[in-house]
Amino acid sequence: MLFAIPTEITDYLTTLDEFIEREIKPIENRDDNIRFFDHRREHARTDWDNDGLPRADWWALLSEMRQVADRGGHYRYAIPKEYGGQDGSNLAMAVIRHHLAHKGLGLHNDLQNESSIVGNLVQVLMLRDFGTEQQKRDFIPPMLEGRMGWSFGLTEEHHGSDATHMDTRANPEIRDGVSGYLINGNKMWTTGLPYTSHVMTFARTSGEDGKARGITCFVVPTNAAGFEIGDYLWTFNMPTDHPKVKYTDVWVPESTILGALDNGLAVAQHFVHENRIRQAASSLGAAQYCIDEAVKYARERKPFGKPLAVNQGIQFPLVELQTDAEMLRLLIYKTAAEMDTMTKPEVAVRLSDKVSMCNYKANRIVCNAADFAMQVHGGLGYSRHKPFEHIYRHHRRYRITEGAEEIQMRKVAGHMFGFMG
Repeated sequence: MLFAIPTEITDYLTTLDEFIEREIKPIENRDDNIRFFDHRREHARTDWDNDGLPRADWWALLSEMRQVADRGGHYRYAIPKEYGGQDGSNLAMAVIRHHLAHKGLGLHNDLQNESSIVGNLVQVLMLRDFGTEQQKRDFIPPMLEGRMGWSFGLTEEHHGSDATHMDTRANPEIRDGVSGYLINGNKMWTTGLPYTSHVMTFARTSGEDGKARGITCFVVPTNAAGFEIGDYLWTFNMPTDHPKVKYTDVWVPESTILGALDNGLAVAQHFVHENRIRQAASSLGAAQYCIDEAVKYARERKPFGKPLAVNQGIQFPLVELQTDAEMLRLLIYKTAAEMDTMTKPEVAVRLSDKVSMCNYKANRIVCNAADFAMQVHGGLGYSRHKPFEHIYRHHRRYRITEGAEEIQMRKVAGHMFGFMG
């Protein structure tokens, strides 16, 4: 099979590169904004005396970038034309995200905050497919204009990868003649707070622990009585916007339910395959950046009068990394292209194992590539004057989040050994 990326996608990469040079780089280099991307980045981004939260000027810079990208017609690329997008395909998004990550650190694509000139915009599609007409009118426009953001509240302090077990409960309660639910429980790793206005809160409304049915998704305002932000969990890569959240008798009207009652996990799983293939592409793009930089340095650096590149101890590990990258890149693009020919239910049945392969392997290779790039660069590679430590610290998270690699491998095994039903 001969597989080539369509010219409309490769042409668009050129358009994005020109836009970055013309519109984004000047912002990045203005007013010492480069401090957010050079050796000062972690300190410049982090308000250490305010729970380790992102500094206001860092958040404002990301917001400015998104507005510029939106005016340029790129930010909404992946979403439907009815919302101002370009109906970007899964293949196109995989290629774009790989390309942008391959360019290295910069305002154009800062994955630490899932910030990019080409937005992922998962929740807009969730609203399109699960929201009521009123929810679409109330939420989609302010989301796209940057006036509203949602956090995702699924994981709990005592429950991790198995979302069918949770302590959070929602019980029916009528107030002032309005049907609603009283929510009690907790969430953690609620990324985005305190900057988001709502939390997609998954709570059991019926059924038993371990059962997929009986969990409902509520869009809970963060200013609701009884909603409390707790400790911010400091992470391997700072700043943090990942707090614990407590719900104490939080009442919300029935109209806050997103999707069908008792079928909230369908909402949670709605975008999982698209998200995982895109995240895999980003990780591989960052890995390729590390490989390329290591090769470049090995050819230029000449200790004892000869280039590092002549040493097989340098060559062979990079050969292994490059070989894995080439094979994985083709699997990612092939899988993304096949996803474009199927409905979401078909993808879940026929391709979820391939998506999981892409995801866990990409997250491993970027960690390995960043680590070896540090080794090739020696002491300079270990310093923060090179981006490898930042890349490693950020992408290491994805071996746990987006479905831990053990969960991904379990899914592959389920397809291989017939455990998937």
